[in-house]
Amino acid sequence: MRDWQRYLPASVLGAGCLLIGTTTQQKDMPLAAPLASLPQVVAGYQGADRVLSAEERRVAGVSAYLFRAFTREGPQPNFTLYVGYYDQQLQGKTIHSPKNCLPGSGWEVISSSEERLPTPMGPVSVNRYVLVNEHRRAVVYYWYQGRGRVEGNEYRVKLQLLRDSAFRGRSDDALVRVVVPVTSNDSSAAVLGRKVSAELVPELFKVLPG
Repeated sequence: MRDWQRYLPASVLGAGCLLIGTTTQQKDMPLAAPLASLPQVVAGYQGADRVLSAEERRVAGVSAYLFRAFTREGPQPNFTLYVGYYDQQLQGKTIHSPKNCLPGSGWEVISSSEERLPTPMGPVSVNRYVLVNEHRRAVVYYWYQGRGRVEGNEYRVKLQLLRDSAFRGRSDDALVRVVVPVTSNDSSAAVLGRKVSAELVPELFKVLPG
């Protein structure tokens, strides 16, 4: 690697911070519709809302959230959906990456990859993780959605945030996470996770700011 290439990432981030510092005030972007208006039935599974504690909401720093468990049969959920929305990202009020939060809550990452999901709006990039916690195992799909785009790659998310903050005065975004407990094998859980995620992408654009 040439010497100048070593400093390129820091230079890009530094330039972005300079741009943000010289732009107009950031806008608070309200939701187009409540997150609770997202479909109660996804992929044939019935959803039931759950409530986060006040401390969990404080730590997450969200402007709005949805935590919904979906089942078809039996008491245990077949998958859960979490959407954390930020109308404006400021110091102390930014999206917490699941890549950092999940291991901190006792889950161990077995594998991770970036996948392309087919949706009615075209293919989108999301993250897929396989996690274990003692005897439990889960497949997780998560991505960032807002300001007219869907993105899984966190480096590109940061660059897009810098660009949009500087030139559009917008830093609103949503973290979307689908967790599928593994009951038979990883492949079956991944099939369900992909199906659910693909259905949710266009629905989320209906409630997020345009």
